[in-house]
Amino acid sequence: MTHKIDALVIGAGVAGLYQLHQLREMGLAVHGVDAASDVGGTWYWNRYPGARFDSESYIYQYLFDETLYKDWTWSERFPAQPEIERWMHYVADRLDLRKDFTFSSRVTRAVYGEDTGRWTVETDTGDVYDTQFLVSCSGMLSAPLTDRFPGQDRFEGRIVHTALYPKEGLDLEGKRVGVIGIGATGIQVIQTIAPVVDTLTVFVRTPQYVLPMKNPKYGPDDAATYKARWNELTSNLPNTFTGFEYDFEHVWADCTPEQRRAILEENFADGSLKLWLASFSEVFFDEAVSKEISAFVRQKMEARLKDPKLIDILVPKQSDFGFGTHRVPLETNYLEVYLQDNVEAVPVRDNPIAEIVPEGVKLEDGTVYPLDVIVMAVGFDAGSGALSRIDIRGRGGMTLKDEWEKDIRTTLGMQKHGFPNLFMTGAPLAPSAALCNMTTCLQQQTEWIADCIKAMRARGVTVIEPTAEGEDAWVQHHDETANATLIAKTNSWYNGANVAGKPRRVLSYTGGVGTYRARCQEIAEKGYEGFALTGAPETAEPAE
Repeated sequence: MTHKIDALVIGAGVAGLYQLHQLREMGLAVHGVDAASDVGGTWYWNRYPGARFDSESYIYQYLFDETLYKDWTWSERFPAQPEIERWMHYVADRLDLRKDFTFSSRVTRAVYGEDTGRWTVETDTGDVYDTQFLVSCSGMLSAPLTDRFPGQDRFEGRIVHTALYPKEGLDLEGKRVGVIGIGATGIQVIQTIAPVVDTLTVFVRTPQYVLPMKNPKYGPDDAATYKARWNELTSNLPNTFTGFEYDFEHVWADCTPEQRRAILEENFADGSLKLWLASFSEVFFDEAVSKEISAFVRQKMEARLKDPKLIDILVPKQSDFGFGTHRVPLETNYLEVYLQDNVEAVPVRDNPIAEIVPEGVKLEDGTVYPLDVIVMAVGFDAGSGALSRIDIRGRGGMTLKDEWEKDIRTTLGMQKHGFPNLFMTGAPLAPSAALCNMTTCLQQQTEWIADCIKAMRARGVTVIEPTAEGEDAWVQHHDETANATLIAKTNSWYNGANVAGKPRRVLSYTGGVGTYRARCQEIAEKGYEGFALTGAPETAEPAE
């Protein structure tokens, strides 16, 4: 069956829910589809043990409606997945959004019709949508890397990827469990399941700098305090460097060594990402500063581990990478887990995993670790992965997958030259999970898209597409900004280094959330400079 609509939204997570609400409020005939069975996006799929916020709960919220914000009360500073999922349901119910979504339906193909200026979108359930606008809210970290090792299909136990963890959960009590990967997700799993499994074997390739989380429970007075900050947060969050409530306040060169240490200690004691995102911005640009702050974090980690062997396996060396150039995980007694008798850290950098055999994990030297369950915390094809897995065809039959296999380029991270009327959120070259509180950035991006469509309708134009020159200008600006950072010099998912053959480019805009917001606003105020608007009356000229 073919449904003719004005806009189709892919995804029912933080961005998709708000995007659909905005377009529906504008009077558009809009529909949403999601492969999940309900709303939630990231917080539907990532239900592995220990999944929780690492942004403070009171800032990981929608800020367009004061009543919607204040009528929900969080139980703690960094809530766990079940509570976050309940919040997503609350939002969907309050805004009556489910009626305009089709769930358990995955978009498989989208083709732009150059003669019509419209998209034909197909799903795996047989629905076809004829839509003017196609808006992807499919998420930056929603394309899990599942087939990582030979022999996975021969394993006699159970293999689960953290991003595809079974809704009914897994009984791990008394089991021999292996965890592959110690990024933020792997760390949450490890610290949570260690007390219940029989044995826990952690395969460690790249050690991570970690920060201890302080997660107090919230009572009525705490909730009243953060809700009273509504006006402050709505004006502050969209304009900071990372979309968090705190921002960089100090300049390294202006402080004495004693003052620097005091600032680092104070921010470390906060038990949040504040040490990373509010101490000294020079940690991202200056190798000398990076070296000192990295040494500070290493000292904190080493003091907890004590064991020289564990320190060698689990604490990064300066030659590996600097603090903050990878996503910094918050943890709760994660390092202490390795002091338990039932937990073993197995280094696999120099002796990598060769294959999965029927009984467990086999390393290159032939060592086999027998396991009942393998938890894969091996990451995602970030930024471009979700859309690349859909057969999206723009002008002249070009496919988005092919274009991004050659070079990952967008304009503002919200459109792509050659793909008219395709909008994106959480996409490459926009602020995203690498350096942004996601609700802050996703709200800004969906609002810009909604305002753009509103301006098009007011002007009478039907098609918008970045010009080649406009895209070149944005990519150049993005790269100049990114390449000035140490992030660009470090191998991580931040620049696609975790996916073989992926073009190397820092995937997230590093110029700051407030700066990006101002740039987007400026482009809109100049009549969408760098975009071509067509399908209009003769009086309307393309904006260049």
